[in-house]
Amino acid sequence: MTGTIVNTGAVVAGSLLGLAAGKRLPERMKTLLLQCLGLSTLLIGLQMALSGKELMANIACLLFGAVIGEAVNLEGWIERLGEWLKARARSGSSTFVEGFVTASLLYVTGAMVIVGSIQDGVAGDPRTLYIKSLLDGVASIALASTLGPGVLFSALSVLAVQGSLTLLASRLVFLQAPAVLDAVTATGGLLIVAIGINLLELTKIRIGNLIPALVLAILWGIWK
Repeated sequence: MTGTIVNTGAVVAGSLLGLAAGKRLPERMKTLLLQCLGLSTLLIGLQMALSGKELMANIACLLFGAVIGEAVNLEGWIERLGEWLKARARSGSSTFVEGFVTASLLYVTGAMVIVGSIQDGVAGDPRTLYIKSLLDGVASIALASTLGPGVLFSALSVLAVQGSLTLLASRLVFLQAPAVLDAVTATGGLLIVAIGINLLELTKIRIGNLIPALVLAILWGIWK
């Protein structure tokens, strides 16, 4: 669990730095920073998505995953969790839920979460999660400075998801199969592209409802 604890701490530390910096930044600077973050997220997502070897399969996972997610309104459940956390934190931030949802999805989407958690749980090797911690910590500074305290609470998502994967690592080693990681990376990249689009306010994509696509990608990788 060392890697997950460090990753959670990095998100908390980065968020606190971002919140402190955000209070001193003018709104126009926050807007520009958010746009820069959106462009960077878009680039990372495109790189991940285009690295896949089975793009049609990844697109199919996204489409069917969207149908499943929309049917159960998964994003609605995530938003309600964000609203509950906002009430407990007694926050008046208008972007609390957006910050929580955006950061949570960004930090738990991708192959590094799977590989790093399994390596930490099975071999006691947290190095991959240490690298992820650095990336998440830097992203938290930028996100928290523009989207507010909701980003700080995304540390709970990191702790819950990565912690669970680490504890179950001995039973999830099959997820490190190249076909599975390829499918998860490419499909996760599409979700990260969607996060970038939302940050740029080009449109509003219900990214939470796309999460089932990752499960379908894993199943595809196993079946293949």
